[in-house]
Amino acid sequence: MLRVFMTLSACAIASPALACDTALLLAVDVSGSIAPDEYLLQMNGLADALQDPDIVSALVKGQDKLAVVQWSGDHLQQLSLPWQSLTTAAEVAVFAEIVRQQKRPPAYTDTAIGNAIRFSTAQFADVPECPRHVIDVSGDGAENDGMTLPEARAEAEAAGITLNGIAIEIGNDTTKLTDYYRAHVISQDGFVMTAQGLQDYPRAIHAKLLRELTKPVS
Repeated sequence: MLRVFMTLSACAIASPALACDTALLLAVDVSGSIAPDEYLLQMNGLADALQDPDIVSALVKGQDKLAVVQWSGDHLQQLSLPWQSLTTAAEVAVFAEIVRQQKRPPAYTDTAIGNAIRFSTAQFADVPECPRHVIDVSGDGAENDGMTLPEARAEAEAAGITLNGIAIEIGNDTTKLTDYYRAHVISQDGFVMTAQGLQDYPRAIHAKLLRELTKPVS
């Protein structure tokens, strides 16, 4: 009996239960300004980033959890991919392929960033075991619907959630939306990255995931 107990104890010490480090929710803009081919650029860019060896390694090392929300106007938010534990490279590969095949919601209108943040914030009730909560908001315009952004950001910060952003700059002004995200969207401990048009989104989401998953945001 003592030998069995010692063997089980040794196994428990050698193979401790792995806990989730980061719960990262990817909030993807599918408002009316995003054309069908641009939607595919976003989803394929995200899927490609999730297949990068460095990102795969970071996800598995942290035993992280990912979810995807697609959002547009007021009350038009959808949890497209619920929380998924990514504990092996195989699980990350499956998740990436599901992202690539994800269909766009049938209804999309304006840009309600605040509503998207509030909806996303509520999803973290399902992952209390992860000590670090992050919402990754991507979009190509300022809020023009719902008008709840200041309150939503404050609520997320009060809940201990980090808000990061990808500002998809359209047109000749290459910093206007980035400045808007920095002033109104991201949290005090968050950061914003710039994509110069939808064609640049794959590069931006790759760099952003690396920064979010390989070291604490500062």
